[in-house]
Amino acid sequence: MDSIVANNSTIHFNEQSYSALNEHVTEGNFSKIFVLVDSNTHTFCLPRFLKKLETTVSIEIIEIEAGEIHKTIDTCVGVWNALSDLDADRKSLMINLGGGVVTDLGGFVACTFKRGISYINIPTTLLSMVDASVGGKTGVDLGHLKNQIGVISSPEIIIIDTNYLDTLPQNQMRSGLAEMLKHGLINGENYWNKFKNLSDLNLQDLDQLIYESILIKKHVVDTDPYEQNLRKTLNYGHTLGHAIESYFLSHPEKIDLLHGEAIAIGMILASYISTKLTGFSESVNDEIKTLFKSFYGHVDIAKTEYAAIIELLKYDKKNEHGNINFVLLEAIGNPKINCLVADDIIIDAFEYYNS
Repeated sequence: MDSIVANNSTIHFNEQSYSALNEHVTEGNFSKIFVLVDSNTHTFCLPRFLKKLETTVSIEIIEIEAGEIHKTIDTCVGVWNALSDLDADRKSLMINLGGGVVTDLGGFVACTFKRGISYINIPTTLLSMVDASVGGKTGVDLGHLKNQIGVISSPEIIIIDTNYLDTLPQNQMRSGLAEMLKHGLINGENYWNKFKNLSDLNLQDLDQLIYESILIKKHVVDTDPYEQNLRKTLNYGHTLGHAIESYFLSHPEKIDLLHGEAIAIGMILASYISTKLTGFSESVNDEIKTLFKSFYGHVDIAKTEYAAIIELLKYDKKNEHGNINFVLLEAIGNPKINCLVADDIIIDAFEYYNS
């Protein structure tokens, strides 16, 4: 697969990516290399990566705990302290080897430590390959509120090595698939239709779908890097999806809900709302609900929980001047941004999801 140049980053794929990495490390004349991992990628991904890295530069491993609950400023402080204790300087290189928590948090740590050091993202989950590692968004959660603190800063290189996907459980694969389905809904039927018969796809098909998904996101981000207009469409399903994810994170008695699983619910809700406000086809909406529920099943959201989830919408990053801005669909491939939605329609959407 050809490498993709996206803004200030170059995205390399599979085996050829390591040649590009080693060349970059040699030419960069880095003083030290710091590899950020979590407790999972330390065990399952780091051995493969270290075999591919060819350098005489000193390498230090920094490990954080796995999971969204550790995507916090406190974790950043721990990593900043580790960098300082290990004599990192402005010529150090940070390599973030992990899923979206590692690439988001590691990118934020790198671009703020000593006012910025070089960093590379090596996403190891499907979600981070097609979404979190691409586009330059870095940051952490504020309590249970998603991605409230961060900056836009691009890694120098992104390596997409789908061999790391062999280490993932099925729920993590499904979580990443949600973002690919989103790309289909906002981009057009040609890509969306490829997901209708997932059981017929092989690993080579998945590689190509990942490549296409990255190209879709690259086009959006290149056109609107700071989310003034087109980039907002990447938030389809995320307004309510993030609120649902935050609600589940803050209620430990609820089942564990991965990012993509919450966004899948958010997209069903957004599609229903689109039938009420933007003329989206009701039959296509029903098709979306059926397809998503066949992948993700049903999550119990009680009527008594609707109000608390709706209350969390006020923290959405797209909000402006006190308005909660939704992304809706007029048709597949034709999203509409900055849509205002009344609470009663949101409640109807939850009822539709639960029906």
